[in-house]
Amino acid sequence: MLDFKGNVADIVLGFDSIESYMKDNSPYFGCIVGRVANRIRDGKFALNGVHYTLPVNNGPNSLHGGNKGFDKVLWEVVEHKDGDHPSITFKYQSRDGEEGYPGDVTATATYALTSSKTMRLDMEAVPKNKATPINLAQHTYWNLAGHNSGDVLDHSLQIWGSQITPVDQNSIPTGEFLPVKGTAFDFTSEKKIGNSITDVPGLGYDHNYVLDCGEEKIGLKHAAKVKDPSGSRVLDLWTDAPGMQFYTANYVNGVAGKEGAVYEKHSGLCLETQGFPNAINQSNFPSIVVQPGEKYKQTMLFEFSAE
Repeated sequence: MLDFKGNVADIVLGFDSIESYMKDNSPYFGCIVGRVANRIRDGKFALNGVHYTLPVNNGPNSLHGGNKGFDKVLWEVVEHKDGDHPSITFKYQSRDGEEGYPGDVTATATYALTSSKTMRLDMEAVPKNKATPINLAQHTYWNLAGHNSGDVLDHSLQIWGSQITPVDQNSIPTGEFLPVKGTAFDFTSEKKIGNSITDVPGLGYDHNYVLDCGEEKIGLKHAAKVKDPSGSRVLDLWTDAPGMQFYTANYVNGVAGKEGAVYEKHSGLCLETQGFPNAINQSNFPSIVVQPGEKYKQTMLFEFSAE
């Protein structure tokens, strides 16, 4: 990505080889997570009178689809377009019982460069034969100063979300909605990520924001705006998802990345637009259950600019 001086930087954390992305301890760099993103309490849920048990891989919880979620499988390229607006579409067939989830599901993800400065991601998933929870999320770690430039605590952030879903000691939402005004979670106006991070319980931000219905573009809500102060690179994110998990790479510790980089704590930030965490077990959250023949859809628009 260019800054206003014309300097180019690679602004996403990642690896040099596909094998590194598929390792058990990979921190979900750049991938789409599923079948259900985020945490499910105790790795258990009930649906249509049937109780399901999932792999527990995050304390007592099931995280990002289990031990071998959508991030650790190879997706098939089913379409590739060149030209002024190039795009690529990936598909993955998830089988009944995979990681404990019910029913066959066909998932697709289409990345398209809609202009020289915008990228659109359309994620879809269709259950074939059973109702199932579906909640996909794009899990890129951003560092607008460059992937190997250090931490993101001096990045400025604005989030169009005036509430979070507060969590218990195991990072599971309590079911409440907490106004962010006057708290360390308040990014309703632009501020540096490092300003209040020490006031957040735990190691940093890893919380779901309830996105407000405010400024819109092509039917998508403005979710977040990130600025790199040194190079003046700007990322604006738009989505039609109800929530966004803001995560500050709290558990990244000495990860050997691409081009010889070693990523440490807070070396990137994630803006994971999605349904709410543990929604399958929380009746007052928007449902993530999709019926056979129905279609799960989420769109994200990434706008890059320099100031």
